Amino acid sequence: LEEGIVPGGGVALLNAVSSVKLDTYEGDERTGAAIIVRALEEALRQLAYNAGLEGSVIVDQVRRAKKGQGLNVDTGEIEDLVAKGIIDPTMVTRSALQNAASIAKNILTTEAIVAEAPEKAGAGGGMPDMGGMGGMM
Repeated sequence: LEEGIVPGGGVALLNAVSSVKLDTYEGDERTGAAIIVRALEEALRQLAYNAGLEGSVIVDQVRRAKKGQGLNVDTGEIEDLVAKGIIDPTMVTRSALQNAASIAKNILTTEAIVAEAPEKAGAGGGMPDMGGMGGMM
């Protein structure tokens, strides 16, 4: 792999949180930095939720775990993900983060966004007629 590998399962993104120094910002900049922190945690939080676990609890556990450890969704345990083969290519993780930042920047600097309105789902079909004995009335 061109740029190497990082632990999978959102651990590399969670490790990047330490690069965001919230205490160096004030006001709107601090709010923006807090949003970035939350976004970096979200991959792990969503994996935990999909596994039937509480995402915020898992994020906290992984933060306190040894470097390279994360949630193995198959076992529900915090484990060394690289040793278990749960890895991501560094280039893919880096590109995803760069693209997300680029999209966020475009949204923030755009005065209007055009999107499709979500379709409202109609009521589900009812139970079919149960048959019965016609003409009994």
